[in-house]
Amino acid sequence: MNAFATLLRERIRRDRWQLLMWIVGTALLAYLTYVGVTQSYGTQQDREALLATAIANPVIMLFRGLPSGADEGAFMLFLILPFLAIDAAFMSSFLAVRHTRMDEELGRTELVAATPAGRTVPVLATVAHGLLANLGLALLTSLALLSTGLAAGGSFVAGFGAGAVGVTFLGIGLIAGQLMRTSRGANALAVWILLLTFLLAGLGNALGTPTADLQRIESSWLTWLSPFGWGEQSRPFADDALWPLVLCVVFGLALAAASVAIQSTRDFGASLVPERRGRPDASASLAGPTGLVWRLTRGSILGWAAGGLLTGLLATSLAGVLADVVTELPSVQAILEVISANGSIAQGAVIIFFEMLGILAACAAVQTVCRARSEEAHGTAEAVLATPVDRVRWLSGYVVVGFAAIVIVVASAVVGAALGIAGRDGDWSLMGDVAVVGSGQVVAASVFLVLTALVFVLAPRVTIPLGWTLVMLAMVLGLFGPLFGFPDWLVHAAPIAAAPTVNGDGVDLQGLWGLLVAIAVIGGATAALMRRRELAPAG
Repeated sequence: MNAFATLLRERIRRDRWQLLMWIVGTALLAYLTYVGVTQSYGTQQDREALLATAIANPVIMLFRGLPSGADEGAFMLFLILPFLAIDAAFMSSFLAVRHTRMDEELGRTELVAATPAGRTVPVLATVAHGLLANLGLALLTSLALLSTGLAAGGSFVAGFGAGAVGVTFLGIGLIAGQLMRTSRGANALAVWILLLTFLLAGLGNALGTPTADLQRIESSWLTWLSPFGWGEQSRPFADDALWPLVLCVVFGLALAAASVAIQSTRDFGASLVPERRGRPDASASLAGPTGLVWRLTRGSILGWAAGGLLTGLLATSLAGVLADVVTELPSVQAILEVISANGSIAQGAVIIFFEMLGILAACAAVQTVCRARSEEAHGTAEAVLATPVDRVRWLSGYVVVGFAAIVIVVASAVVGAALGIAGRDGDWSLMGDVAVVGSGQVVAASVFLVLTALVFVLAPRVTIPLGWTLVMLAMVLGLFGPLFGFPDWLVHAAPIAAAPTVNGDGVDLQGLWGLLVAIAVIGGATAALMRRRELAPAG
């Protein structure tokens, strides 16, 4: 018991600032959403009109929650509940991998196992730590909603809905740590499960059955394949159902119990998915630092490229497929005609999906630069820098590969968009819009690339949390700022929203030159500062 308490305190101490950022950020997002909704959609009529429009446009439904009515609280949770849950999911899966597989990589787990704590107590302490973190997130988010004057029942169901999804991904992260040989592989597996289940929940809602007044949707069976779908079925401020949240918690705890059982018998350093054997001789590409970086990161880059391919495919094909389904309802058909009169639905789908693509490309770039921090912390960067490779050239390898990752992800999306058009015999003129918006997102994602590199130079120990925080902040501002009623200048502070895009038959360059100047200035400052920077080991 003393070992358990000691390890739990150690985990809380290590993560205190990082978890505080996740928890407070999620609660603040909930509060700001309420403020934005009351400013932009203050009347029942406004909310009913937006719900009807969203239900008529399945592209919107993919990235929102489950419509449950136009009352203030239910409408707000339709807009934001999936993203409160995704915050909890990222926090929990990263926490689980950090204290299991990563500690095992660094040799900490074996040392702890030599004490009376044994092999399983560290995992149990991680489970308790994750449960406490999600409880804190649930409580603070609930209190943030309560402070706005919303009903107590719905506020607590919403907060604990996000926390319950987090518990599920705590279990998923723990299992990923047992399956994969490295923390990088475990995090990648958990993130891909997160993204796929998030998409499944959105598809399940988009393919659901709307009520006659277009204010509520009964989800399709696809929703029940996703923890996000389970959380959304609680319908805060409408049904306030608790049993789907119990399902999330039970499933997460079952996965946690399975991970404890595996940990008790698995050899240290081993994994259920064996590591691939390397070649006996190095290829010519490993003669320089850039080739080495590509070898270390190509797996994750190809994973992000697969996400880009799917995003492009959805951008040009799914909106049409789902529109065919909803046009069977005359009222929905009338709304679709209004939307089309104000601009092409297909063009709108491209813009929405490619802004999401900008986030994916930025994630690929940030992950690549964060790899430099991992190599530095593990001591392997020192071996490279002991050769004639200087500091600037070493970091430049990560920046070059990060930019290549951005281009690969966007190019994959363009290919996916072409496949979507070909699959439906669509309008090939849409590829011009795809090219413009895709090129703009290359520029936008490059801002995150150089920003993360600058953080790595100035404050290496916060490179990983701060790099991902910048991406999440941009997603909130760029994708949700208009719904929150944020001013245009604040929305366009997010590079994905300031990037060049299409506007009817023309091209809106928006903040192109500002983005290019920012990339040049930040990149130059990073190179200059890196010349005198000392290595910063872990700790």
